[in-house]
Amino acid sequence: MIAYFLITGFVAGILSGLFGIGGGLVIVPMLTFFFNMPQHSAVGTSLVALLLPVGALAVWEYHAQGKISPENIKWGITISAGLFVGALLGAKWALNLPQQILRRSFAVVMILVAVKMWFKN
Repeated sequence: MIAYFLITGFVAGILSGLFGIGGGLVIVPMLTFFFNMPQHSAVGTSLVALLLPVGALAVWEYHAQGKISPENIKWGITISAGLFVGALLGAKWALNLPQQILRRSFAVVMILVAVKMWFKN
């Protein structure tokens, strides 16, 4: 069982390094589909995984290749401040929603993002 969770993390790590995604778009669906984990538990488990410096090596590599400027780092730190507060608020909201509504809301967000990216010039 541990191997499957390691593989989940590995796949999420690859996709995180490639596309800047991981928790919500990869880990949560994998946990719900392949491990039959309830939506709330999957979100919580993903958040636990993200507490570790999962992006540190990817950021290091992007920086080493000259793809991240000091301005990008400043923007990233600014975004992280919003994430810090927003994640708390989002967690409080999510924990008060029924699982089915949370799961369907998550699906709508993924569809909207996919459609927007598909039709972007």
